[in-house]
Amino acid sequence: MSEIPETASGVVWQSSPPGSIYDYIRVASFSIGPDGLVDQWSRRAVELFGVTAEEARGKDPVDAFLPADQRERGHRRIREILDGKEWTGLVPFRIPGENRPRGIAEIYVMPSETQSGERAALCIVVDVRALRRIETDLAASQAIFGQSPFGFLLFGTDLTVKRANRRFATVFGGSADDHRGRTVHDYLARPEADRMTAALRKVLETGESVADLQIVGAAPGSSDRRHWSVNLYRVHSGSGRPIGVAGLGIDVTRRQSAAREAASARRNLALLNEAGARIGNSLDLEATARELLDVAVPGFCDLAAVDLYQGLLTGDEAPPGRWGSSHDVGYGAGSAELRRVAVASAVADTPVRVGKPRQSEDDEPAGSTGKSAGATGTAGSTPTAGELCCDESPIEVGSVHRYAFNSACAGALRTGRVRTVPGVDGGLVQSTLVVPMVAHDTVVGLVQFSRAKGSEPFGERDRALAVELAARAAVCIDNARLYRREHERALILQRSLLPPGDPEAAGLDIACRYLPGTVGSEVGGDWFDVIELPGHRTALVVGDVMGRGLRAAVAMGELRTAVRTLAQLDLEPAEVLSHLDEIARGLGAPADAQQSARAHKARGPELSEVYLATCVYAVYDPVTRRCTFANAGHLPPVLVEPGGEALLLDVPPGMPLGVGGEPFEEVQVDLPEGALLALYTDGLVESRDHPLDEGLSAFRGALTDPGRPLEDVCDHVLTTLDTRHGEDDIALLMARIQGLPSEAVGDWRLPREPRSVGRARELARAQLTAWELEPLVDTVELLVSELVTNALRYGEGEIRLRLLRDRTLVCEVWDAGLVQPRRRRAKDTDEGGRGLQLVGLLSAAWGSRRTPRGKTVWFELQLPDGDGSAEPTVDQLLSMF
Repeated sequence: MSEIPETASGVVWQSSPPGSIYDYIRVASFSIGPDGLVDQWSRRAVELFGVTAEEARGKDPVDAFLPADQRERGHRRIREILDGKEWTGLVPFRIPGENRPRGIAEIYVMPSETQSGERAALCIVVDVRALRRIETDLAASQAIFGQSPFGFLLFGTDLTVKRANRRFATVFGGSADDHRGRTVHDYLARPEADRMTAALRKVLETGESVADLQIVGAAPGSSDRRHWSVNLYRVHSGSGRPIGVAGLGIDVTRRQSAAREAASARRNLALLNEAGARIGNSLDLEATARELLDVAVPGFCDLAAVDLYQGLLTGDEAPPGRWGSSHDVGYGAGSAELRRVAVASAVADTPVRVGKPRQSEDDEPAGSTGKSAGATGTAGSTPTAGELCCDESPIEVGSVHRYAFNSACAGALRTGRVRTVPGVDGGLVQSTLVVPMVAHDTVVGLVQFSRAKGSEPFGERDRALAVELAARAAVCIDNARLYRREHERALILQRSLLPPGDPEAAGLDIACRYLPGTVGSEVGGDWFDVIELPGHRTALVVGDVMGRGLRAAVAMGELRTAVRTLAQLDLEPAEVLSHLDEIARGLGAPADAQQSARAHKARGPELSEVYLATCVYAVYDPVTRRCTFANAGHLPPVLVEPGGEALLLDVPPGMPLGVGGEPFEEVQVDLPEGALLALYTDGLVESRDHPLDEGLSAFRGALTDPGRPLEDVCDHVLTTLDTRHGEDDIALLMARIQGLPSEAVGDWRLPREPRSVGRARELARAQLTAWELEPLVDTVELLVSELVTNALRYGEGEIRLRLLRDRTLVCEVWDAGLVQPRRRRAKDTDEGGRGLQLVGLLSAAWGSRRTPRGKTVWFELQLPDGDGSAEPTVDQLLSMF
């Protein structure tokens, strides 16, 4: 029965709601009349025995329900009961019509009287199996609730605690009964209590369970934050009526700590993986520092800055391990100069100002030896005002500065160890890790990682991660430094082999451009040269060694030197390329394999480096305005005649230098006055984004206005073409044709007879007088006389005398003989043999070269400067004897 409510009229009875204890016990009843037969049979008895009231009434209960071996004893008990004796016991029963027992019933038999006063009996029957199930359920419930190692609470429908187990009481104090009637607000702070109450109400109303509800709180008398995982589910009566909510709480504080540690480890691994992928993608020091901060902010810290040694950035050499040593920081300010190369912030757009820091656990008293207990320890004195890692005035990117000697930053640079600097009261920064960037036992700079207040403080894992990030960046920066040093050396070598300044040549206006690859790429083997040849002729050379790096630059230098040497021999262009081809094939051979061609062939291609190069060699004669070309696999020259379009000259390409086996062809082209000639390398017209034909067409289109100044034409070409500069070196050599005027040339043919010597002197004197070069008359007459005399004595055929005036005066004597003159030392007793000595003494330069029909002997004189000192001195003349 339920509670009995009070009303104004008295007591009102109401039926018991579902869920009564009798629903579980299932009590049945029947009565026995004075004759010992069943006269009443309840509905519960029908359910328990499976026999209807009609079947049971009027039967002897002993004969009907008891097994045969129990009937005698049953009849005896019935007689005792009818005599007025109560009895309680366990009785096996069966269903009528069946022989075997169906179950065991606990029967309580009470004597009674009929209306007429006769003895009868009332029997109360309970199924023993139902009782055993209830006992088992109660024992299991008590074991789970009372012996559980987890906190267990049972909340009523009013959300108050109806029952708590011993484990819960152990955590929150008192005995289990002390917690009856309490609410969650007695255990948790208001925000968490409200959240828990809302969850309980939802479970009670909807019946939906809640799993792993995370609750944070503290046990009574403790300030330690604990984490609990709470599972809630609604509890029902046997009839299904909700009677409360059960809550199971598990302390997961350690699991939360382990999860945070695992998350931190995963984050650190992810950061290291990201650092490996993003740091060091370029060979630029500043870019590498920015890549470090891109990884660190905001994934690792909120603020960061990188300082590198100024000497490192300017390319100064330093002995290994001396960056940041006491040797380097012994300046007045306490440290060597550093440059702020990168900053990053996730909390502000402006530099953070940091004031005086609190005492750091890493700091040691002033005057300490700087020893530390661990590898990541610190050394140095306590920072004071003005001795901060981050100055009170923010350091701008690009500024050069020094750290105070006693500052944490200078201490980290000196010792190569991490320093931790706490933030200031009222400031934005919580703490800062000052990490030296160490690579190969060399400190290259400093990185500062800062976390703002509100962020998680730096831990030991963070210190280790900061060291690892800084070390990775330091290695990349040191590699970039080494690469830049080698790259600059290669560039110095490469540029030292190129013509210095603006080359000059007789009859040519020359402009050139050379653009090496960017710092991110290796140096190449492109080169050009302008070589002055006898007779005011000029050799124009453009070449490209295949490959990149120092190897290509060295090969280029060797080929360029060979070109200049061969050019001084005054060989034909095809001959020059043939000799270069032999030299290129020998560049990759080891020293012991260059002794014979047989050894070179036996070496095999797999044991030797292959040096291949392309080259265009052109010789221009300003007197005839004729240019002779020879090509070794290079791009064709471009010629723009006045008023015409740019054309590619049809010069047979030939094979690249180093291939061997194929002769080179020559092509002679007459160049009109004012024409523009361009030699170039493939970096100007070819890239990954467009084919060679498009580049050549664009190059020709950029030469539409060749009349403008030549320097402007070069600039226009480079700014117009899509060269993708940086992928390859670019060499461009342009020349505007300006032949020698006819009045600057004196050309005569002399018969092969003795009087031609005198005639040659007369012609030379007259021409020099016409050119107003009287100070040179005597010297020229003497030297012309010697050369013509030698041509008569040792040469053949007709003699030709030619005087050329440009920046210098050149005299040439031609004949058909093939024997080259040889200078020798005459004895004191010899009457002759001093002619060529005299020529070498009095001229600025002299020499001989072969021609298609003989040879030419020449000498060159500087034009007088107005002081009249052109005659040889007595000492010069006596030095020949």
